[in-house]
Amino acid sequence: MKKTTIGGQALLEGLLMIGPQFRATAVRKPDGEIIIEKQPMKPKGKLSKIPIIRGAVNLFTQMVIGVKALMYSAEFVDLEDEDKPYEPSKFEQFLDRKFGDKIADVAIYFSVVLSLCLSVGLFILLPNFITDFFSNFVQLNNVIILNLIEGAIRVGIFIGYLALVSLMKEMKRVWEYHGAEHKTIHCYEHGEEMTVENVRKYTTKHPRCGTSLFFTIMIISILIFAFTGWHNVFLNAIIRILLVPLVAGVSLELIKFAVKHENWLFKVLSAPGLMFQSFTTREPDDSQIEVAIAAFMEVLPSDEGSDEWGKD
Repeated sequence: MKKTTIGGQALLEGLLMIGPQFRATAVRKPDGEIIIEKQPMKPKGKLSKIPIIRGAVNLFTQMVIGVKALMYSAEFVDLEDEDKPYEPSKFEQFLDRKFGDKIADVAIYFSVVLSLCLSVGLFILLPNFITDFFSNFVQLNNVIILNLIEGAIRVGIFIGYLALVSLMKEMKRVWEYHGAEHKTIHCYEHGEEMTVENVRKYTTKHPRCGTSLFFTIMIISILIFAFTGWHNVFLNAIIRILLVPLVAGVSLELIKFAVKHENWLFKVLSAPGLMFQSFTTREPDDSQIEVAIAAFMEVLPSDEGSDEWGKD
């Protein structure tokens, strides 16, 4: 069975698919038409080829691409009251005067930086703050135990976050598109013709989903942070922020190794991600599968086999 590097991201009524040569965003318009935006992938720079460093670089790059695709898909979703024409706020008018045509790029990178800050704050700093408060309360100073407690709290916050987000009515269709993405990739990796009937029969869960990467980052962070000792909450925060790129890089390298060799390590790393996908994927309908297939077919590489793991 093939192991493709092609992956995607669920959007508002659509999907982003990223291949080795192209990326494509397919969106279902309100009138039922599927519109596709296809763009070439930029050549990877020198930093993207250095082990560990490339993990942090690729993570940031993927986030930028993802936000661009999300903003593109939002253009086709009618969120405003048709009887009330949209009027930009004074802040939006100020930004438009200040940045002009570059406002879209400013918004994209601002969104990425804000997302990173929120993620670090919620999943890195908050668990450390809670653990530090707990350690002072019970007079606990064992570094290993403190890091394990912090890691457990981090995982707990992550599970709670997924559970709460899954309760949002608006996220139901996003999770369905996520399921359509996984089903489509499964169909391709099993060598079947890319039809709705063939795609439909596969599971919505995929072992190489980004959810597995996020969980691996949390586990690796426990190990790396343990070597830095335990200090006051402010010094701990600084150390953890500085080490986030290292944690991301090591996590990606570990997953790349595990996927390439498909060994016991891969099964261990992918198991939590498969479990969490019970929150983040749903069974899609045929129209959503059609969108996933449309996006996927646009990013298939011209050189057969160039999308396989280990070829990058």
